[in-house]
Amino acid sequence: MHLLVTGAAGFIGFHTCKTLLEKGVHVVGLDSLNDYYDVNLKKERLKLLEEHPNFSFELTDISELVPLRNVFTKHQFDAVIHLAAQAGVRYSLINPFAYEQSNGIGFLNMLECAKEAQVKRMLYASSSSVYGGNKKSPFSETDPVEHPISLYAATKRSNELVAEAYRHLFGMQLSGFRFFTVYGPWGRPDMALFLFTKAILNDEPIKVFNYGKMQRDFTYIDDIVNGLCGALEAENIADIYNLGNHRPIELLYFIECIEKALGKPAKKELLPIQEGDVPATCADIDRASKDLNYSPSTSIEEGIQRFIVWYRSYYR
Repeated sequence: MHLLVTGAAGFIGFHTCKTLLEKGVHVVGLDSLNDYYDVNLKKERLKLLEEHPNFSFELTDISELVPLRNVFTKHQFDAVIHLAAQAGVRYSLINPFAYEQSNGIGFLNMLECAKEAQVKRMLYASSSSVYGGNKKSPFSETDPVEHPISLYAATKRSNELVAEAYRHLFGMQLSGFRFFTVYGPWGRPDMALFLFTKAILNDEPIKVFNYGKMQRDFTYIDDIVNGLCGALEAENIADIYNLGNHRPIELLYFIECIEKALGKPAKKELLPIQEGDVPATCADIDRASKDLNYSPSTSIEEGIQRFIVWYRSYYR
């Protein structure tokens, strides 16, 4: 197979490319290497991917149609895994235009280029954030998701709706994946595990929102990638799928696991819940289990330990 993976230098994109390359797939990675977080981390991920002979890289911004169209003209793809996006709930309160540019225009550009190049199959990243203030648990793909509580969530829900229109109009196989709090080695520096680990090692207090009364369906990166690979191998799927762990973890226990892995206690600053945040998430994964053979298996204790080992090695 020849695949295009956008956001290849990002957290999920890097691990997805790495796994596909190990399976013998030819991968073209695309990324703009923007400075939302440490560009050096993105370049280090990219350096590892470029060691594989079946990998090539395109430095391209998906929000710029002409350069993106040139990538599709230059290569022939069997399918696309579209993971490039402006991520982060809180940053959407500060810079909303970045979300419309990348998640709005960029997503539309991807669909148009795939349509023009007659690439019928695309897997794309959505988010558990689309569930908004949903009180029902676990969150199911059939639940109503018409009331987002952050701009990030609104752009991801918009992606799902636009994809559905393209599927109906042009017969494209478009599958969206609602990721639930992905973590692991080479993770994003703006995520809780990264922030907490750094603060604890530096003897700085960690910010614990909603006074610790939070639950998250933390999902280890390898389980997420296995879900995407299962979708690639599945026949004729075009749907929305939750990719979560189906095991919500209390935030205070999450912190306890980090403390244990580091061998050092955290200084906690208890704070109210932030705008755009939800108190709990939990994924119903029945649809993914049935269609994609999805079966997450990494415990939170094991996943955090692996991250800490990577963090200590990377930052020496």
